[in-house]
Amino acid sequence: MNHKLFLEDSKLSEPEQKNTDGGAPEQPQGGRPDHKSDQKSPHPDSANDGSVRSSPHEDTAAGPEVDLAGILGGWPVGGNRPTVRMIRTATGERAIQVRLELGLLQFALTGRPDGRRPHGADSLLDWHLGRIEAHRLRTGGEDGIQITSKECASLRDEGVQVYHRYVALFALEEYEAVVRDTGRNLRMFDLCRDFGASQGDRTVLEQFRPFVVMMRARAEAAIGLAGGDARRALLAVERALAELRSHFDDHGPMGGFDQSSEVTLLRGMRDALVPRLPTSQRSELEERLRRAVDAENFELAAILRDELRALEY
Repeated sequence: MNHKLFLEDSKLSEPEQKNTDGGAPEQPQGGRPDHKSDQKSPHPDSANDGSVRSSPHEDTAAGPEVDLAGILGGWPVGGNRPTVRMIRTATGERAIQVRLELGLLQFALTGRPDGRRPHGADSLLDWHLGRIEAHRLRTGGEDGIQITSKECASLRDEGVQVYHRYVALFALEEYEAVVRDTGRNLRMFDLCRDFGASQGDRTVLEQFRPFVVMMRARAEAAIGLAGGDARRALLAVERALAELRSHFDDHGPMGGFDQSSEVTLLRGMRDALVPRLPTSQRSELEERLRRAVDAENFELAAILRDELRALEY
């Protein structure tokens, strides 16, 4: 099976935003809530600042006027033409460009996609993780740590940039970078869930978790298949299915796991991967199933039973 199989199925877009919490602000993913928390995070600066404070004149300057017609004309849209490409910048670094109908986007390949360095850090997420770790070392715990609603909104905005980048990276088959960026956004989800100031800040991102988990698993599986390691690919899918089952058990809705389009796609990947395993691995699956049942890990046991059944066909 060609690892490009996984490029052909699911649509590469986030699910529609839902108001999953009666008290949560209904807003587009990455948008800003209407309210502001009265509580402050344990640091003096606002995390919504840019990388460097500039004068009002610099903040409002549009920059030099450049006609993009030549660039856009050299990269027409339509037909089977690619809409994503990797380029070398004037400084010799690689960057990603995405062609849109009326223009193009350009992303830095590492750090923040827009190239900014909030508070001198590689990203806003890295800055928050660093100041939280410093708080833990200073106090021995997490009491008093909080991320305000404004800061959560800024983290979501940054996460949207990263989402657009990893979708482009997936199209370019840069799977290691997809694993990096999806893992990064999942850490951002965890951070807001654990330290967000309001209930809405803590829960609003959870509806997007299945999509990000699925994309990470697809990239990990593609890496395994590219290296001729079907077992590694299958383990990535197994982990994702187990993670999604736990997610839906915690966040619902009832029956959400079986109805999830991400779960359906991952099950299809699993069914395609299992026949590629060496015959000797059937006994390994049976042993893993026995251990899962003994440990009362029934979620994993159900996944392993499905894989054993697939080997029979």
